[in-house]
Amino acid sequence: WNQLFLLEEYTGSDYQYVGKLHSDQDRGDGSLKYILSGDGAGDLFIINENTGDIQATKRLDREEKPVYILRAQAINRRTGRPVEPESEFIIKIHDINDNEPIFTKDVYTATVPEMSDVGTFVVQVTATDADDPTYGNSAKVVYSILQGQPYFSVESEAGIIKTALLNMDRENREQYQVVIQAKDMGGQMGGLSGTTTVNITLTDVNDNPPRFPQSTYQFKTPESSPPGTPIGRIKASDADMGENAEIEYSITEGEGLDMFDVVTDQETQEPGGVITVKKLLDFEKKKVYTLKVEASNPHVEPRFLYLGPFKDAATVRIMVEDVDEPPVFSKLAYILQIREDAQINTTIGSVTAQDPDAARNPVKYSVDRHTDMDRIFNIDSGNGSIFTSKLLDRETLLWHNITVIATEINNPKQSSRVPLYIKVLDVNDNAPEFAEFYETFVCEKAKADQLIQTLRAIDKDDPYSGHQFSFSLAPEAASGSNFTIQDNKDNTAGILTRKNGYNRHEMSTYLLPVVISDNDYPVQSSTGTVTVRVCACDHHGNMQSCHAEALVHPTGLSTGALIAILLCIVTLLVTVVLFAALRRQRKKEPLIISKEDIRDNIVSYND
Repeated sequence: WNQLFLLEEYTGSDYQYVGKLHSDQDRGDGSLKYILSGDGAGDLFIINENTGDIQATKRLDREEKPVYILRAQAINRRTGRPVEPESEFIIKIHDINDNEPIFTKDVYTATVPEMSDVGTFVVQVTATDADDPTYGNSAKVVYSILQGQPYFSVESEAGIIKTALLNMDRENREQYQVVIQAKDMGGQMGGLSGTTTVNITLTDVNDNPPRFPQSTYQFKTPESSPPGTPIGRIKASDADMGENAEIEYSITEGEGLDMFDVVTDQETQEPGGVITVKKLLDFEKKKVYTLKVEASNPHVEPRFLYLGPFKDAATVRIMVEDVDEPPVFSKLAYILQIREDAQINTTIGSVTAQDPDAARNPVKYSVDRHTDMDRIFNIDSGNGSIFTSKLLDRETLLWHNITVIATEINNPKQSSRVPLYIKVLDVNDNAPEFAEFYETFVCEKAKADQLIQTLRAIDKDDPYSGHQFSFSLAPEAASGSNFTIQDNKDNTAGILTRKNGYNRHEMSTYLLPVVISDNDYPVQSSTGTVTVRVCACDHHGNMQSCHAEALVHPTGLSTGALIAILLCIVTLLVTVVLFAALRRQRKKEPLIISKEDIRDNIVSYND
């Protein structure tokens, strides 16, 4: 008895009967009174206090409240005392199919790769029904497709949308709009339904190879184009998009494989490959080049390789245009040699240049005088022979770096330059000489064969085998000399004493003429003088005093001379000061001595 049922959404005009309460103590004489309390008592639910009949006064919705809990009690009408304990019961609202399925989204958006296999998952849609899923089929939802066939299908229970057609191509159609219906009552007649829209986009895959719009391209470029010069642009098209449409260009074969290159324009980022010059061109050597250029996709999907190679090729013909070019020397630089004793107008060598154009215009030669200011060299304007116009000296300048100009006679604007390096070869034309001025001393108590000075020599020449000097006393001094020369055979020599003891009072200074000779051809020699002074020395051989003071100060003034100069300077300063003082005193004297007698005009003066 404690569970009553009531159908929702009652549409009748009378109150809806729910049930009847009855107590065993009720004898039907009206002595009992039924009281109702709890959810909706007195408002939604009323009870006949005499009969215990319960009625619903309003239309109820199970989706708002499915269960009402109430309490019933029977009391004695006269005494007001309960004849039974209060009892609890419930009223359940029975569901009817009054709610249609509602999708979680009004519009779904999904993507699927093009060319997908049949049955590829796209997206799952979901609809909910507010009716009671435990009572009947009011909340049992079934999905179906209203729009989008034959491209897509939907699983009736799960709402999963899948592809239904093979090889759907994005390049043919990219966007699809699918309408899905959700119907309750298991899809049976009379069920309620709701719909949603699914917008499906096919994403791109690399299923299209690049294609050139034409099979042959033709470009022109002048032969003077430097490396990196763009010649023309080739462009292949690809129906794909994004990275699947990226194209790489390359030169695969042809006569100019090493002469040209194809690159992507990094500045403008424009699509296509730019043909550029890779090496210097020469119209006279080759006028036309034929290349094979290939366009390929760097990102290839292996599953579409059966469609064929993802690349295309085109032929590129490049015609080289003739340009009037300046003369070209046979070498990038010339190196010539000449002996320094060469006479004027001696031919050193020659340079050669010619016009590379087909006309082969004649060429004349000249020397850039900015590189030969002294006009030491000259050139034959007709054959390019280089000859001297002045005498040379290797010791003055070893290398002469000049520039030779070749100019077309018919078009003087076309000229070119080449460096010419002329090395002057050495000739033994300089005699060796002392490396420094030699002035030495010998002690009065010196022993014979004692070394008093080592001599060294230098030579401006530069013989191939190196310097080899020899030293000896001059013939006129060799006999009767108090000293000897010992040649060390290493380009040095020593001066040795020839006797025991010297007297500075008898001979204070000796002048030794030494002959220095080289070993080259022709032999060159010179005579140098060594000054030897006789000095008093201590027992260790250290010089104490000599007759000539200049030995102590060989490059300066003596002490006496310095004192004399200082005295002269002091005297001059005193004289100048006195003269200036006298001048100031004379200016202060009055012109007229007596101010009273001015008629005599006495003038004071002094010479």
